[in-house]
Amino acid sequence: MPSSTAVARQIVSPGIDRLLTADRGLIAGKRIGLVCNPASVDADLRHSADRLAADPEVTLAALFGPQHGFRSDLQDNMIETPHGRDCRRQVPIYSLYSETREPTAAMLAGLDALVIDLQDVGTRVYTFIYTMANCMRAAARHGVPVIVCDRANPIDGESIEGARLQTEWSSFVGQFPIPMRHGLTVGELARLFNDAFGIGAELHVIPLTGWRRSMYLDETGLPWIIPSPNLPTLDSAVVYPGAVLFEGTMLSEGRGTTRPFELIGAPWVDGERLAAVMNDRGLPGVHFRAVFFEPTFQKHARRSCGGCQIHVLDRRTFAPLRTAVELIDAFRRENREAFDWRQPPYEYEHDKQPIDILYGSDRLRHTIEDDGPLDRLVASWRADEDDFRRQREPFLLY
Repeated sequence: MPSSTAVARQIVSPGIDRLLTADRGLIAGKRIGLVCNPASVDADLRHSADRLAADPEVTLAALFGPQHGFRSDLQDNMIETPHGRDCRRQVPIYSLYSETREPTAAMLAGLDALVIDLQDVGTRVYTFIYTMANCMRAAARHGVPVIVCDRANPIDGESIEGARLQTEWSSFVGQFPIPMRHGLTVGELARLFNDAFGIGAELHVIPLTGWRRSMYLDETGLPWIIPSPNLPTLDSAVVYPGAVLFEGTMLSEGRGTTRPFELIGAPWVDGERLAAVMNDRGLPGVHFRAVFFEPTFQKHARRSCGGCQIHVLDRRTFAPLRTAVELIDAFRRENREAFDWRQPPYEYEHDKQPIDILYGSDRLRHTIEDDGPLDRLVASWRADEDDFRRQREPFLLY
């Protein structure tokens, strides 16, 4: 598997490059709001806000930040970000992870267009794509065109895994009935949300150039910029479509370590036994190494946890969601009395079980609690995966 530094030559250009060149007619002479964070950079590491602010034909009038903030400086999840002002560019910064998760009429007042330039990580529960959806809804109501600058899906645009979200379990980490790993770019998701799910905004998607669906980010020549504080590497993004489920348990998902979502454990776990059990399950493309770690914050902070590190040996065969389901089952069997599900509130939901809104239904939880057959659960995803592959076809750009 290529390392994150294996490709030096740029192959792919993000949508912001084309917006400022071939498609600049969409923004020339206009007042622009930009939804972005530190990962909103071009191949030369120039931030999109700086590029727009430097354009003599564009007025950058407002900045909007998703979860973790415009500067992505709030480490923990579910911590709201205050509004502020960008002293360098002399524009307001509006937080869309605050008392509102949708731009208000006052925030959009005076804007001729809203540009969205966010790096998604290919997973249904990543909140940035719902910040985008909320921006599209608000813009549709207030007659503001939306321009989405496309970015590569860092974990490829082919792989699909998981059952569709069931509407009963919709939330801010899952608004639409798509699988956990969707295989779309953020621009393709915008098209799907807008048309198939009825948002109805005036939408312009600015495509990438040079991207192929089989590419992982380290095959594009583009730099990996941390999209949110607990996805520090492409390795963490590769495991994230499954390991994010551990947010719905009382197991540590490795927050407060240097390898979040790759390190999983708890104080009551014998890491060596757990790793041996998982390796005996023979899952494709992965090895489980026994570890002991001490998170610096969040679950089990400053306590020694036993568990395992998920080492992906072959990302083309690795199935992150299936792997996480097997891990949850193994951890529960390690100690049924100590294992527990996380309780609400979680991501603005006060009644629904966090594991259910993450998985997209209560079927995983009931299967684990009933010691049900995991193979049957995994096999049940196939119909939804095939159906979604057909549904997404009209919205593909590459």
